[in-house]
Amino acid sequence: MMNKKKYNIVTYGCQMNVHESEKIAGMLCELGFENCDKMDEADVVVFNTCCIRENAENHAYGNIGMLKKLKMQNRGMIIAVGGCLTQQMGKAENLHEKFPYVDIIFGTHNLHKLKGYLILKQKQKKPVISVEDDEGIVFEGDKPYRTSYPNAWVNITYGCNNFCSYCIVPYVRGRERSRKSDLIISEVKELVSQGYKEITLLGQNVNSYGNGTDDISFPQLLEKIAKIEGKFRLRFMTSHPKDFSEELAKVIAENPKICRCVHLPVQSGSDNILKAMNRKYTVEDYLNKISILKKYVPDCAVTTDLIVGFPAESEEDFEATLNLVKKVNYSSAFTFVYSKRDGTVAAKMDNQIPEEISKKRIIELVDLVNSLTREHSSVYIGKTVEILCEGFDEKKNVYFGRDEFGRMAYFGFNENVVGEFVNVKINRVNGVSLFGERV
Repeated sequence: MMNKKKYNIVTYGCQMNVHESEKIAGMLCELGFENCDKMDEADVVVFNTCCIRENAENHAYGNIGMLKKLKMQNRGMIIAVGGCLTQQMGKAENLHEKFPYVDIIFGTHNLHKLKGYLILKQKQKKPVISVEDDEGIVFEGDKPYRTSYPNAWVNITYGCNNFCSYCIVPYVRGRERSRKSDLIISEVKELVSQGYKEITLLGQNVNSYGNGTDDISFPQLLEKIAKIEGKFRLRFMTSHPKDFSEELAKVIAENPKICRCVHLPVQSGSDNILKAMNRKYTVEDYLNKISILKKYVPDCAVTTDLIVGFPAESEEDFEATLNLVKKVNYSSAFTFVYSKRDGTVAAKMDNQIPEEISKKRIIELVDLVNSLTREHSSVYIGKTVEILCEGFDEKKNVYFGRDEFGRMAYFGFNENVVGEFVNVKINRVNGVSLFGERV
């Protein structure tokens, strides 16, 4: 029997990119390829890039550059590069000039055409370069090769209309558009029937789902999905504070399948910086949304994103962020140093913050966030919690999975329980991690 050809996908960025890589894998499987873990064994290598932060972009360039030697050794290897990086104006041409051995360059708007590009490349010697600007299309019919069992990602929106001054997403993913609710609900029903136990709805701003269309609102969509039969958890990300509603808080409270864990990125605790970021809310607005959420879901774990070192951020602005973090008492937070991205409004702002100041601030912020995280974890000791087992760590010889609040727990057991809900008594914690035994 002839061996199947193999593919390797390198993914950068967030869950959105992870899920898009699953779609790419699905196309490759339809062409008869199978996955392999090593680039040097692959017949096709696909880089699914991210340009939200400079480090991700530089990392991608570095890995693409390292493939030159491998390509010389295996002329038949096909190298494809897509994602946010290539969708930036002029970047596809620059990529082709810098790495002429790359065979296929595609963008975020025509990811669904990759299968056709691969077929075309196999028929011709010249590279296939196609980055399209048709951002209004919502392509349906993809068959992702899912790799995150028992978790599954489901897109509900694409693109973004917010134009935060530091963010390049609207420029590389286009204007916001929503999938039809009946298609989303059908996809979730199928996933649940296949045994997936945790569904995460994805969008740059899930709260504005359905805006500008005749479809239902995001809270209504959540409620319909939560009524699907079967035991599963329902999560969503990311949720923009300006669109977070009382209706959404009520729906979370009334539907036990929806996890009592909400990611609500604040970015800064200073009104001056929030205005410069074009976030469209004040600190008072944000705290009002937190109060509404806690009114209906008192035990809700709130997580967030925080940026330090934004242009013109003063010591007073930074102190305001620290004070907000203490006031909200976040369960955990993703913390970042501002990354200047060409093509954004913030990249042209005066008073860019020196690296040494940003470094000092991020260390202080991370220390504060970690202290709060440890406090939240400490209350687990002695409690029994329901964990969705996600996998087995062979090195540590333990199973692992999360509770509905997002805490990762590790526990030993002598039977395979991946994909099952199990009760674990927590006897030790370490930062964000919980350790215990199945009961």
